[in-house]
Amino acid sequence: MRSLFGSARTARVLAAVALGALLTASCDNDDVTGVGSLASLVVSPNSQSLAINATQQFTAVGKDGAGNTIGITPTWSVVSGGGTISPTGMFTAGTTIGTFTATVKATSGSLSSTATVLVTVGPLASIAVTMTPSSLAIGTGQQFTAVGKDAGGNVIPITVVWAVINGGGTVNATGMFTAGMVSGTFTNTVRASSGGVSGTASVTVTAGPLTTLTVAPNSVTLSGGATQQYTATGADASGNAVLVTPTWSVVNGGGAIAATSGLFTAGSASGTFANTVTATSGSISGTATVTISSGPLATISVAPNPATLIVGGAQQFVANGADANGNPVPVTASWSVVNGGGTINASTGMFTAGSAGSYANTVKATSGTLSGTATVNVSAATLRTITVSPNPTTVTANGTRQFTAMGTDATGNPIAITPVWSVVNTGGSINSSTGLFTAGAGSGTFTNTVRASFNGVSGFATVTVTPINGLATITVSPNPATVNPNATQQFTAVGRDGNGVVVAITPVWSALSSGAIDPATGLFTAGATTGTYSNDVTATSGVVSGSATVVVSNTIPPSPTISLGSAAPNGIMAGTAVTCINLGTISADVSISPGNTLTGFGPCVITGVRHLNDAVAAQGQIDLTNTYNALAGRPCGTNIVANLGGTTLNAGTYCSASSIGVTGTLTLDGQGNPNATFVFQAGSGLTTAGNVVLINGALARNVWWQVGSSATIGTASQWQGNIVTLTSITLVDNANLNGRALARNGAVSLGTNNTITLP
Repeated sequence: MRSLFGSARTARVLAAVALGALLTASCDNDDVTGVGSLASLVVSPNSQSLAINATQQFTAVGKDGAGNTIGITPTWSVVSGGGTISPTGMFTAGTTIGTFTATVKATSGSLSSTATVLVTVGPLASIAVTMTPSSLAIGTGQQFTAVGKDAGGNVIPITVVWAVINGGGTVNATGMFTAGMVSGTFTNTVRASSGGVSGTASVTVTAGPLTTLTVAPNSVTLSGGATQQYTATGADASGNAVLVTPTWSVVNGGGAIAATSGLFTAGSASGTFANTVTATSGSISGTATVTISSGPLATISVAPNPATLIVGGAQQFVANGADANGNPVPVTASWSVVNGGGTINASTGMFTAGSAGSYANTVKATSGTLSGTATVNVSAATLRTITVSPNPTTVTANGTRQFTAMGTDATGNPIAITPVWSVVNTGGSINSSTGLFTAGAGSGTFTNTVRASFNGVSGFATVTVTPINGLATITVSPNPATVNPNATQQFTAVGRDGNGVVVAITPVWSALSSGAIDPATGLFTAGATTGTYSNDVTATSGVVSGSATVVVSNTIPPSPTISLGSAAPNGIMAGTAVTCINLGTISADVSISPGNTLTGFGPCVITGVRHLNDAVAAQGQIDLTNTYNALAGRPCGTNIVANLGGTTLNAGTYCSASSIGVTGTLTLDGQGNPNATFVFQAGSGLTTAGNVVLINGALARNVWWQVGSSATIGTASQWQGNIVTLTSITLVDNANLNGRALARNGAVSLGTNNTITLP
């Protein structure tokens, strides 16, 4: 068995040796040699031109040093732009045209090779049609242009066919468009085509120049406080619609209107206000009439509420009616007390406190089926003093004088009393119940002779009895005087002899409890406590005196004020520009809208904030327009017929249909009233060569110069007040303004060394 297996193995070995020899011989017969290592790479194609987004398959062939081809799997990349390439060598051209040298790169091991790509424009993809400007007037012409581009936005020369597809006019073969006679916006109407690609453009055809403005609604009736949206339609001479953005104003009263939106708000005063709502565009305007009617009475409120007074004290109540919109409606109320606390005059609303306590909603005012109430708080008080008025007083022999007595508690609150009157030091006689004094025949001064007594407390007054000749009486006006708490009132005094002939006097003034008074001028300032103060203000000349009663009440409307709204912080406002030559100082904000030009503020100084055509400046111009219209709409009080220089004026509204001139000094007298308001309305201009002086409490913030065109404040003028013009304002060298320079539409120009300070 072993020899047999050994023979078999030997046979297999011999067979293998024989097969190897046979293979070697075969190779020798075919002359095949071994392949060397990679020596070079060649990329194909080496230079290729492609349109944008086109593709090209690149290949790479490797060879050894003997030039034998070697199979490789290269790594592909793009190194100089021109497109992108896949891992298999598929290149995609980009959208940027140009020659990208040696940009396609194949790498195998440490060897690499490159190829150049030329990217050219692609086929026409879009056409852009333009015309500058895109708006033209009826019947006029304008050249259109067409620009072709491939998908990458590269410009391609094209020849187009022009057409109008949505109206608006005609176009010729060169792209010259001629507008038709119908105004409007014609969307995508001009078309340029090349092959199967086209582009379009819109055209706006405008009407001729504006000749008419129509306001709608033209006549409307509104209740107080109601709103109405107005619109304005413009047209040219042929009736074609003209797009307008009007400025709205109210010129004859009736309410207020938003200058830009045309939203009108009715005022509270009823009546027909002809042609009052005005829309203006350039020099063209249109108007509408408004009728204001009060709505029916909807609510009644009672004032004061609550009211606090002492036992026996008096309080005047008032009833205020309003419609459903809160607008005032006159009301005549019937008064009653429903929850105790005192009594009230059913007609006048004068309440007299009863016992101490808090009485909720007890004072009731009723009109028809409507009513309103007020709460009364009554506190107990003890009579401490009685003041007799007038004191002292002078009475002509055998003449009469009415005396009154007022009781007060320890803190000065009034207490109702019914005094007993008597004469204790002669000089005449007095009615014990009414206080009517009758002087005797003998003259002289009778100190503390008139006495008023109540519950053990007494008050006295001195009487001087004079002969019938000479100053006999002094009459104080107004009498009675009704004044708001802390407000002022000017009193006057007239002296007369026994026969009623006026006698010149220089009285000395005094006030007891109602407030304070200037002893020389008679300017009275009310206190803070409401009430009726009988014979409280007294004018005395020698031994003769006269008195007036003062009613301190919250029912007097406050002095009217004029508001600038958001425009108030500005020392300068302009519509177009503000310029300053040198050394100017504006101690306030400066706003410009819709312009934004500010020149010279380096050598000139602004201490506040600058608002150049921003939202703050735009709102300020709206509020300024409202103020301008309010000033222009005030009823004229006095017509200006001459230059105002050298004159002295009291508070009021002064108007001129043309211009106002001030050469010299204009003095404005506030007469002791800090709310005294001076309004000057100039139809066209304001020109100055002088100064404004304020006396007796007049304040620059309450002085207004409303000018229909422009104002010029002359060289070195020292000016006071707020200048509000339609167009422009100029301050010449060294002119100073304590106020504001506010121009709606034009510019504000400063010279050298001007100052503007807020009043």
